[in-house]
Amino acid sequence: MARKKITVVGAGNVGATTAQRLAEKELGDVILMDIVQDMPQGKALDILESAPIYGYDSMVSGTNGYEETRGSDIVVITSGVARKPGMSRDDLLKTNAGIVKGVVENVVKTSPDAILIVVSNPLDAMTYVAYKVSHFPKHRVIGMAGVLDAARFRAFLALELRVSVENIHAFVLGGHGDTMVPLTRYTTIAGVSVEELIPKGRLEAIVKRTRDGGAEIVNLLKTGSAFYAPSAAVAEMAESILKDKRKILPCAVLCEGEYSINGLFVGVPVKLGGKGIEQIFEVKLNGEEAAALKRSAEAVKTLCEQVDKLL
Repeated sequence: MARKKITVVGAGNVGATTAQRLAEKELGDVILMDIVQDMPQGKALDILESAPIYGYDSMVSGTNGYEETRGSDIVVITSGVARKPGMSRDDLLKTNAGIVKGVVENVVKTSPDAILIVVSNPLDAMTYVAYKVSHFPKHRVIGMAGVLDAARFRAFLALELRVSVENIHAFVLGGHGDTMVPLTRYTTIAGVSVEELIPKGRLEAIVKRTRDGGAEIVNLLKTGSAFYAPSAAVAEMAESILKDKRKILPCAVLCEGEYSINGLFVGVPVKLGGKGIEQIFEVKLNGEEAAALKRSAEAVKTLCEQVDKLL
């Protein structure tokens, strides 16, 4: 049986670490693609040479063109410039919209049946770009944000309560960034609501740290942005698709009436399986939560309106 084929576009920190995680999980053969001459080939070879130690048989190769990526089952798009200290995700909009547009046009020609996982920032707007340019059905265009945001939330809650991260189920909605909506009411520790276990003020501080999670790392690194946790999030999504696991994961997807949002890519819980997005899960929100999600969607809408002018 032929192995699945996964292309990662962009061989920077996020892309290369994603390729490593995908290979280590043996999800398929991995092609690392970048326009920088020889760099993806070098990184791919390095990952391949660690296979005997880790015990995986996935092939990993690097390329500077799209021909080698032909027929990919999944294409992960990490291309674009990274955030620098003091820079918002939105500052990246114009530059990265052009980059993502070019990538998607090439992917459509070589892998017309692929599922796209978009990682480039500003995430929600770049997923919108990929959807508009590709003309793929909405179940095959997915933004990676909520899995990362939920992981950060879970990590901070585990630190606070000194419990295993495996006991924590976090619930995050909305755009990726400052307007994200972590839902504490639906976030549980071994089935018990986190609101019963952590005082309100302390919980609000953890929610704020989750919202600012990306910026916190950018400010500490000073020369780049997060890549270990984002790559882990992509790997979880790819695994759920390629193994048809149907995990319920928060992803940026096109809402058409769900949560009273229309025509925007916003983070919501979805069933992720072999076809991509198989179902959007709607949960009941109280007034405060619904208002926060509406604000988040409005922020995404503003970016998408700018994108429409650029495309």
